[in-house]
Amino acid sequence: MAISDSKETKAGPKPKKSVALSGVVAGNTALCTVGRSGNDLHYRGYDILDIAETCEFEEVAHLLVHGKLPTRAELAAYKAKLRSLRGLPAALQTALEALPAASHPMDVMRTSVSVLGCMLPEKDDHNAPDARDIADRLMASLGSALLYWYHFSHNGRVIDVQTDDDSIGGHFLHLLHGAAPSEDWVRAMHTSLNLYAEHEFNASTFTCRVIAGTGSDMYSAIAG
Repeated sequence: MAISDSKETKAGPKPKKSVALSGVVAGNTALCTVGRSGNDLHYRGYDILDIAETCEFEEVAHLLVHGKLPTRAELAAYKAKLRSLRGLPAALQTALEALPAASHPMDVMRTSVSVLGCMLPEKDDHNAPDARDIADRLMASLGSALLYWYHFSHNGRVIDVQTDDDSIGGHFLHLLHGAAPSEDWVRAMHTSLNLYAEHEFNASTFTCRVIAGTGSDMYSAIAG
């Protein structure tokens, strides 16, 4: 029998094997779209090129968490709320002081989320307003936690995590360097935070959504 008449040839090319969840529809989202027309990135319909350098991070955070870009009054109120959430419970400070200097920063933040979940737990009904408040608390306090650990583990210093900076980016830079940052540095931080704020269904956000979908609490979904 000729090779061209073999059963394998008549059957045609073998179907390509699926890799993990490639091509599988995992769910719908109104938050972010990536690559619909090339390398584009949109947050709730806004092109990232239009907001990355023109918006403060708190504006983008309000858009993603609370559904809209804030007015001036709403932005001022939101910043005040985030400033009030920068502090760290004593139990979290104690836990951070126990972590070695060799810890990965992502592991430090994961541990911080777990401790905060024990100290300030989510309500049992998992209501949306409470979840948004937790998101705001984590955004406001994780920078404080990371830099509290960094200075203690590397230099033995206990820092005051409260500053008068009115932005998360400025607050982070102030704690990192021990001095108020320049406006250029703060703008650079805003741009970086805006670009990393949301990336649709990558591995980490997909895992987060799976955990939340089981009825688990917000902290577990973030730490997962």
